[in-house]
Amino acid sequence: MAVKFLGETAVFALGEETLLFASPDNAEQRVAVHAGGIMAVASDGKRIVTGGDDGKVVALDAKAEVTVLATDAKRRWIDNIALHSDGAVAWSAGKTAFVRSGKGDEKSFEAPSTVGGLAFAPKGLRVAVAHYNGVTLWFPNMAAKPEFLEWAGSHLSVAFSPDNKFLVTAMHEPSLHGWRLADNRHMRMSGYPGRVRSMSWSAGGKGLATSGADTVIVWPFGSKDGPMGKEPAMLAPLQARVSAVACHPKQDIMAAGYSDGTVLMIRLEDGAEILVRRRGNAAVAGLAWSAKGSLLAFATEDGDAGMVEL
Repeated sequence: MAVKFLGETAVFALGEETLLFASPDNAEQRVAVHAGGIMAVASDGKRIVTGGDDGKVVALDAKAEVTVLATDAKRRWIDNIALHSDGAVAWSAGKTAFVRSGKGDEKSFEAPSTVGGLAFAPKGLRVAVAHYNGVTLWFPNMAAKPEFLEWAGSHLSVAFSPDNKFLVTAMHEPSLHGWRLADNRHMRMSGYPGRVRSMSWSAGGKGLATSGADTVIVWPFGSKDGPMGKEPAMLAPLQARVSAVACHPKQDIMAAGYSDGTVLMIRLEDGAEILVRRRGNAAVAGLAWSAKGSLLAFATEDGDAGMVEL
């Protein structure tokens, strides 16, 4: 179960077919978007875009109006979704990554193996395509050859830093890998007891919060060398593993969800904690902040969900 926001309305992706819109006044609306499971969800605050096992890429606006953006010719599952601020949408099915511009033009790229993750660069139309043994930087609007960043292993998700200086992937093994894009220098971030399934950049982009341990691991990215040669901050320890993280859009505050269902709000400066939700029956699967940062929504693996005010 995943959760995103459209303005101040939380949108929960349920296990099969349906999105649940929940406004701050507790009004609810269910909208069927796929003929099957929802495989990927992304939001830019103005629209929700989903990919399903029916091979469709679907967009919804704040009025919950549904638009089918694309249907895979082979009806393959849509595994990943990424959104660009200019209206472009990227998605993947198997080894193929697609980009549809804000004007409706569509282009594709064949990766060397199954796409593990997609991300748009903050500046310019550049797409990071994560796959086995590295990441390909693809420029859909240019004839230039895609750039390959190599590192052995399976890369399952990918993210650009907000300042466009670094690229970070979560590996199949319990570690992160990164590159400083100015010179493609490697950055190895290891020591996790479990796989990193959730990453979130702080509001100023100086820290990358991650799941995968019994504390929130926050890697420093405030200098030109990023985390190279530096120790991460370890915040909010519990007798449970961190399963989801979400940094506040404007303040140095973050939310962390744990494998026992606990949700905490954490101040990055000193690690001060506020308990948002006590232990439940299942791990926290998703966390999201509203556009203004006044609301936090959470969702768990057993279908429990809710919203709280900051």
